[in-house]
Amino acid sequence: MARHKEFDRETVLEKAMTTFWRLGYEATSVQDLVEEMGINRASLYDTFGDKRTLYLSALDYYRQKFVTGVFHQLEQPGSAKAVLADFIRTFAQDAVLDRQRKGCLLTNSAVELGPHDEDCAQRVVENLRWIEDLFYRLLLRAEAQEELTPGRDLQALARFFTSNLQGLQVLAKVDPDPARIQDVVKVMLMVL
Repeated sequence: MARHKEFDRETVLEKAMTTFWRLGYEATSVQDLVEEMGINRASLYDTFGDKRTLYLSALDYYRQKFVTGVFHQLEQPGSAKAVLADFIRTFAQDAVLDRQRKGCLLTNSAVELGPHDEDCAQRVVENLRWIEDLFYRLLLRAEAQEELTPGRDLQALARFFTSNLQGLQVLAKVDPDPARIQDVVKVMLMVL
């Protein structure tokens, strides 16, 4: 007779995600995961499969719980240009204040695993395109509100904001100097 699992799957998945986010995929051992998740190895393997499968599940959870929540702020009502400016400033401030210097799990995954793990790369691409689409829709709104010069390539601008926020996370991870981050923010906002 199978034993009933005595843990909440979402709770332990969040703990795994946090561990991977903090340490990276390669530096995280199965023992680290067992200790952080508070479950035994058999439960980890029975519930999530191997370490790689758990990592991919953690990436999915990251999007569901963090990326979606953060980037849906771009759908706030009001002046689209003001929403975008506030979002970028807040995003940069949060990056600087991250004392653990975790950066973005998507960006970390793209750099560490993306070049040689197709499943990981695909998840990162899907997430970045979803973010790009949110920026694009906000820029369409800004154009409709006559807050942008007509005729701008809004798709290119959406890609610019997506890639620059990822770069800002990398910069804040290795050099969280607020003045340097603010320089990046100023230039990003000048593009509008």
